[in-house]
Amino acid sequence: MARPTLIAAIFKVLQIPPHFESGCTFSSCFSPAHFFRNWEVQKVKQKKPYTLLNKAEPYLWILPSIILMAVFIIVPIGFVFRMAFSQVTKAGLVKGFCGFDNFVKVLKGAKFGMVLKNTIIWTILVVVLSTVLGFILALILNNEFKGRKIARAIVVFPWATTLVIQASVWKFIINTDYGALNTLLKSLGIIQQNVNWTPTPEAFFAWEIACGIFVTIPFVCFTALSGLQSIDSSYYEAATVDGASYWQKLFNITLPLVKPSLTVATVLNIIYVFNSFPIVWTITKGDPASRTDTLVTYLYKLAFYNGKQGEAAAVSVIGFLILLVCASFYMVSTLKKGDE
Repeated sequence: MARPTLIAAIFKVLQIPPHFESGCTFSSCFSPAHFFRNWEVQKVKQKKPYTLLNKAEPYLWILPSIILMAVFIIVPIGFVFRMAFSQVTKAGLVKGFCGFDNFVKVLKGAKFGMVLKNTIIWTILVVVLSTVLGFILALILNNEFKGRKIARAIVVFPWATTLVIQASVWKFIINTDYGALNTLLKSLGIIQQNVNWTPTPEAFFAWEIACGIFVTIPFVCFTALSGLQSIDSSYYEAATVDGASYWQKLFNITLPLVKPSLTVATVLNIIYVFNSFPIVWTITKGDPASRTDTLVTYLYKLAFYNGKQGEAAAVSVIGFLILLVCASFYMVSTLKKGDE
């Protein structure tokens, strides 16, 4: 049998499309590279048409998440907005639409301005100081030294403990009569009698801020540490060859490359700290006279102590709008960077 006829017969037995035969010798047609390349081309040409099910497939995969978000996030937010614009009885029954009456009552209240100021101070100090201290701690833990794994485990411990327990421990430490801080200082001979560490509401609030910083540092530390470990060491090697100092490496290499991780940590921290309830409630319950209240503890008192659920919903909406503005700034800056 002639060679072309033999090739044609083999193509027919293997059911290989006829257009594979053109321009082939026996050895070239059956080389692995040539065979599989042409076979993939034929598979692409025989691909099934793009149906409606193919278009809907990505949305079907995310449908469970959408349902969960709708049930547990969107629907409750809708109920809160409805209550904020409605007249609500102490039993929680919605009587009817009342416009902005609840917001007017809240804004005209004697305590709201002070509570909002406390919330802003609380959020700024906890987020800023925990970010700075957490980043410094991440720089330390990023170095090679003996016991680094143990040190990392110790750092993560406060984050793994519930906030109520953390706040209770801090409340015990600063107690005037039997607190651990006074006991320690007396045993060391630094003080002779117990010291009142919380003589004013401002002092109480400062201790709450210190507790908030302490429990927030681990989150920032490990977020920054993940960013530090992703930086290629060749950058530092090149900078060392060029004679760069430690501070030049820090500000020109480390900070720019770890900035995305710190930005995400900061935005999440603003949301978490702003909405933090257990620390303030466990240590002072916002007392005396709401001098240490934040928006979250203040709206809790309005709803469950004073029975003003409509006004409490209005405070919740105000807090939601404040956080929405903060998150919007982050989203806008992220989208601008993506376009660039």
